[in-house]
This record gives sequence, structure tokens and C-alpha cells, in this order.
Amino acid sequence: MSQYSTAQIWMIIAILGIGTFALRYVFLGLAARKPMPEWLLRYLRYTPVAVLPGMVAPLVLWPAATDGQIEPARMLAALLTLAAGIASRNVLIAILAGFAALYLGLFVLF
Repeated sequence: MSQYSTAQIWMIIAILGIGTFALRYVFLGLAARKPMPEWLLRYLRYTPVAVLPGMVAPLVLWPAATDGQIEPARMLAALLTLAAGIASRNVLIAILAGFAALYLGLFVLF
């Protein structure tokens, strides 16, 4: 059970929503009207590539499903996802390969 009350959870969601909107508005609402330098546009293209591993790495290295113990199925899925992404240069194919490898690995190992 959570130690937060329902009102606190909704307050956290509202604050995170306002923060997310403000952060996006700075780029999309204010900066989009001005021409951006080429170096900044090049770095912004890599943002999704940097965010996705940051979201997935804790799920692979410290999975909550195993109480933080490293699991071979998740490590294999991460490696196959990386290999599929490098080989295909397509995020969707990498994600689908990772899903297939994870569920096949969990099915075979457990």
C-alpha cells in the first residue's frame, strides 16, 4: 500500500503535469518561432535515443519483479533489443524484438 493519500497522489500528478507542460512549452511554444542553430537541432534528434535507455535500464538491471536481482531473460532481451536496433536502425523493430525476446525468455526459463 502507498503511504500517500488520494489527495496527495492527485497533487503530485497535477504538479508533474504542469511541469511537463511548462517544459514542453518552452521548446514548442517559445523557441519554435525562432530559428535554432544546427548544432542544437542535431542534439535534439538524439533525445528519444537517450531517454529510452534511461527508462529501460532500471527495469533490466534492478527489476522490481525479481526484487532487484538480475534476471537472464531481461538481460538477453536488452541485448537483443540493442542488436536489433543497431542492425535495423528502426526503433519500432528494436522494441518489438525486445518484447519478443523478453516474453520468449520468460516462457522458456520459467
